[in-house]
Amino acid sequence: MDLRKLKTLIDLVSESNVSELEITEAEGKIRIVKASGMPMVMHQPAMMPVPVPSVSVAAPEAPVAAQPAGHAVKSPMVGTFYRSSSPGSSAFVEIGSLVKEGDTVCIIEAMKILNEIEADKSGTVTKILCENGQAVEYGQPLFMIE
Repeated sequence: MDLRKLKTLIDLVSESNVSELEITEAEGKIRIVKASGMPMVMHQPAMMPVPVPSVSVAAPEAPVAAQPAGHAVKSPMVGTFYRSSSPGSSAFVEIGSLVKEGDTVCIIEAMKILNEIEADKSGTVTKILCENGQAVEYGQPLFMIE
């Protein structure tokens, strides 16, 4: 990552309410954490793949954690999960709600922008996996649809 881009990111973090920012690129991972008002930069270079010989080892059978049944609607970004459009409004979906592909199921706030998240599959909502106001990561399952 070039120095100008890094300085811009540091300035962005120090001038905003963002407390932590992590960027992954081919060269490695940059993490900027604001601690007591002063941003700190941590750089983790990309790991080079190392060939590992193939070895098969018979392991004792362990209980396998059951995957929730159905299709997971995943977060397309890092942000804050909200079940409704405003604090007093009813939730977009509840357990048992029928949704069609394209229906809004929640909002994720990222950098003061409210992003409507749509169902990417039609079906019935069987699980709500996040709490209102919870921070979510990219790719984190939000809902299960069957």
